[in-house]
Amino acid sequence: MTDYYRIDNHKLMFHIDRLHDWLKGKSICPIYLEIAPAGGCNHRCIFCALDYLGYAAAFIDTNTLKSTIKEAGRLGVKSIMYAGEGEPLLHKDILGIVKYTKKSGIDTSITTNGVLLNRKLSGAILGFLSWIRFSLNAGSSNNYAKIHRTRKEDFRKVVDNIKEAVKIRNSNRWGVAIGVQSVLIPENAGEILSLGRLLKDLGVDYFTVKPYSQHPLSHSSISGRFKYKDYAYLKEELDGLEDKHFHVAFRENTINRLSMAKDYKRCLGLPFWAYINACGDVYACSAFLGKDEFCYGNIYKTGFKNIMMGKKRAAIIKRAGSVLDTNKCRQVCRLDKINSYLWELTHPGPHVNFI
Repeated sequence: MTDYYRIDNHKLMFHIDRLHDWLKGKSICPIYLEIAPAGGCNHRCIFCALDYLGYAAAFIDTNTLKSTIKEAGRLGVKSIMYAGEGEPLLHKDILGIVKYTKKSGIDTSITTNGVLLNRKLSGAILGFLSWIRFSLNAGSSNNYAKIHRTRKEDFRKVVDNIKEAVKIRNSNRWGVAIGVQSVLIPENAGEILSLGRLLKDLGVDYFTVKPYSQHPLSHSSISGRFKYKDYAYLKEELDGLEDKHFHVAFRENTINRLSMAKDYKRCLGLPFWAYINACGDVYACSAFLGKDEFCYGNIYKTGFKNIMMGKKRAAIIKRAGSVLDTNKCRQVCRLDKINSYLWELTHPGPHVNFI
């Protein structure tokens, strides 16, 4: 199995110019933004990391967001994923938002539970996306209803929506990658392989299986009930499904890092990304949404450029890189491998010139 999409790794080495500026101590713009168009969600997954936010029925203002996107593109933001604390397709203007993002020169993607991605929306939106990833965490209707805490009928609806999306993508010869992600938990471990077979039959491009990681503020808790070593056999069986059209990323590296001490002492990756929630708050870290000490500002009050170049962002980044104890942070967070890379880059061992 090869990590074709580098899902179980990072891609920072492909952005040497931004990395060079950071190493020189310059204030840099993020490469990547995650934005939550909606705070509410039509599911209540049992593993949801952001359940503590309460699924507030907040929707980001379209015009304010477009202004932010325009500034972001001019500053050098290269990609935006629409996901966040809610279901992004609940936003009534999601199609216009995605179109505007792509036309602003920014690579665009969506992570969704897929219930609302009907044929009409697929036909309108897929051509503007680099990729779309479905969060699908069961292989049967009954189990899907228990894990996603929704109606059993939603499972078949999502499967049909994925099938239709693949058909529309193929018929239009669009380049959008269509993937599915599952969080491996005790409740779905017995269905992961059958789900993989189903997804391959549907024609999706990839299936990624990642471990559960306890969010420090989440009400959900699966830690301690599951030993990933007991399910290591899934990697070999999923590998057997791979071919040139269907890729599998069983996130073994991430699973292994759950039981390892962090190989970096500080969080260095914050300058390269940012998170905007459905209320317009811009955060340094998605593990601490709602915490003012990690909030750079709000796009309703301050322009995106001023937030990025502001004193508060600089102070938060400096604190994270100098005094923040990463042992108290979430395990295998979004920046985990980036932090590992940056720490080694700035704290090299001996003989580095002998390449």
